[in-house]
Amino acid sequence: MTENLLKPYALNNTIKLNNRILMAPLTRCMADDELVPTQAMAQYYARRADAGLIISEAVIIRPDGQGYPNTPGLFTQAQIEGWKNVTREVHNKGGKIFAQLWHTGRVAHPYFYGKGDDNAAVMAPSAIGAEGSVPRMRELTYKTPKAVTHDDINSLIADYAQAAANAIIAGFDGVEIHGANGYLIDQFLHHNSNHRTDEYGGSNENMARFPLAVVDAIIAKIGHDRTALRVSPGAYFNMEGDSRDREVFDYLLPELEKRNLAFLHIGIFDDSMEFDYLGGSASSYVRANYSKTLVGVGSYSAEMASSAINDNKFDLIAIGRPFIANPDYVSKVRNNEPLTSYSEEMLTSLV
Repeated sequence: MTENLLKPYALNNTIKLNNRILMAPLTRCMADDELVPTQAMAQYYARRADAGLIISEAVIIRPDGQGYPNTPGLFTQAQIEGWKNVTREVHNKGGKIFAQLWHTGRVAHPYFYGKGDDNAAVMAPSAIGAEGSVPRMRELTYKTPKAVTHDDINSLIADYAQAAANAIIAGFDGVEIHGANGYLIDQFLHHNSNHRTDEYGGSNENMARFPLAVVDAIIAKIGHDRTALRVSPGAYFNMEGDSRDREVFDYLLPELEKRNLAFLHIGIFDDSMEFDYLGGSASSYVRANYSKTLVGVGSYSAEMASSAINDNKFDLIAIGRPFIANPDYVSKVRNNEPLTSYSEEMLTSLV
């Protein structure tokens, strides 16, 4: 019943996957204190190299993008060297791996990068704070961000592109830009967080300008065939929805299609969620407006994913927590073996 998941899939002429099962990006907070990937991380990813493609945990592009403890970076030479070890281990097992490039925007916290200055700037489209506190460090509440200037925006675009170049130097097969889940790029795409009145806000085209500029800068650095993007047209995490958001994505998705990305990936925890302003689920909305390679995600079993792919709801499936519990997930699907259930205690170590 899951045979289609195990068939090879060509993303393009450059990258061919051994199967349609992707390991979803899973934040583990296990890098060292310099945000360098460890040997334990390399072994963790290598054990999952049977996935058609691993998408790494989110990797911050520069210090002020950090919003969680011990999340790895891609902006120092030591971090690049650490990732070289990870990609080498994955490739030695016959796998492929993309780096997910990340800036958390208004849910970053100066505790991580302010060098003792609790008032160090937090970057966001507008000076509108998110409610709540830092996961795993609940004593740290979110700050009111500064609205980024044009110089800030140009710097961010350049740093995304440099992080992509660093990823290729580190041996990654490509990158997925994290444009979802209420982080910086997603903050430009939703009315809840973008109240700008310049060329980066107000209209659909303006709200999509920064995300598209990041995509274009990365394509210019590493090629469209190695560039992917994750998006959350339905606001559900670190963000409140607005019915006007759909029009922004109605504009964005055809623009992305022109760029011939390696793939587009839905950002959602549970794809059974429906959004009134999207007319249903996030994946069904995107599929109706984007015809190229689409990655589904969000609480799918292998059987459910196989059926969805047969029904052309998406082309590839990203699996999250079951990959934490089952390093041999692909083998178990292939052999129709029962899966080990995920539990939160599994987050305390890399197995």
